[in-house]
Formats: sequence, C-alpha cells, structure tokens
Amino acid sequence: MTAGVLLVDDQPLQRLGYRMVIDAQPDLEVVGEAGDGAQAVSMTRALRPDVVLMDVRMPVLDGIEATRRIVGSGSASRVLVMTTFDLDEYVYAALRAGAGGFLLKDVPPADLLTGVRAVAAGDAMVSPAVTRRLIDAFAAHLPDPDTGRTAADELLHRLTERERDVLMEVARGRSNVEIAQALTVSEATVKSHVGRILAKLDLRDRVQIVVLAYETGIVRRGDGGVT
Repeated sequence: MTAGVLLVDDQPLQRLGYRMVIDAQPDLEVVGEAGDGAQAVSMTRALRPDVVLMDVRMPVLDGIEATRRIVGSGSASRVLVMTTFDLDEYVYAALRAGAGGFLLKDVPPADLLTGVRAVAAGDAMVSPAVTRRLIDAFAAHLPDPDTGRTAADELLHRLTERERDVLMEVARGRSNVEIAQALTVSEATVKSHVGRILAKLDLRDRVQIVVLAYETGIVRRGDGGVT
C-alpha cells in the first residue's frame, strides 16, 4: 500500500529535494505541496495524506499552529516536523500541538524515509540528536528535581519495573531496536512494553512519552539525559 505525503515548506527547492527522495520509493508518493501553513491545513483536509511533512517556520500560518489545527480537526493525517538545531523551542511546541515526530532538515535521505514510513504506520519518529538538544534547551525550564519528583513518582508508580526501563529509553530518543539491544530483549517485547506504557499513561504515541518526561522532570540535563 502506498502512503501519501504532503510536503509543506516555503522553499521550492527544499520541497523538490523531498519530492525526489520520496517519489523514488515504491511505497511512498507525494500527493501535494503547500508553501505556507494555511495551505497545509486546507490541503490536508482535501487530500487526506497519510503524512504531512511540515516545516516549522512558515508564512501566513506557522507550522506549530498548522499542526495544532490539523490534529485538532480529528484528521487521520499525521504530522512529521522538520527543523534545524536553532528551532528547538518551536519543535517542542509543535510536539505539544500533536506532531507525530521530528527530524532535522539536513537528515540523510535514508533517515528521512525511515521517519516518513514510521509516522505513516502510526508509530512516532523521535530523532535522538534533536531529543538531546531539547533536553539541553529546556533544562532550565524543567521542574526542580525535588519539587517535580511527586508528579514523576506518581506516573512511574503506574508502571512495572521493566516498563519504567523502557520509558527511560524512549525518553532518551532511542528506537525500539536500540532499546531491545540495551535491555537484552526482543524488539517485539519492546513494542509490547511501549503499548502498555501508552495505555497506562493515557498517551497517544512515544513522542508524548518524551514530552511528558520533560514536563514531569523525569528527563533532565545530565548523564544519559534522564533523572
């Protein structure tokens, strides 16, 4: 089955680059292009793409608000945010608005395709490199380890010991394969644990796990990026 992708970027050359990579794949197809956030919202409604590849800084309507409107409309389309290192604060806001993942704009083609396919399949794409940058960028704004501990402990108390281990690895931005290797379990087992974590914490996807980890203070700047 072919997954449809809507390209949203105000730079035609950037969209052309994405199109060349995506249209060369037998299982992916670019179904449209938008040059601003308002177009992205209307074209998502009309075309119903599986994935919206969304730049953050956009004319007319920025990528954050466009993402919020797409997700808020109940659309089945999922948003994959593209960013650069200097836009971390915008990415964080986009994730809170419901984006299904984020990647760097200069990501290698293979990683771009992996991200698009993951989001199209209903999974989430959290770039470890950007996750580390987010931790550093927001460290000063995260709850104090002491005052935020109650909320963090309450959340972790709902999980088994192994589920806590998996949550910590997800919060570091690691993939299922990497988590499986770190914990010496199968990838299928990791997927099962992630599913249970989402259900117990009433979260939509693994991106929300990362966001929740920031907001409760489970994640902080430090060794491994986790409290």
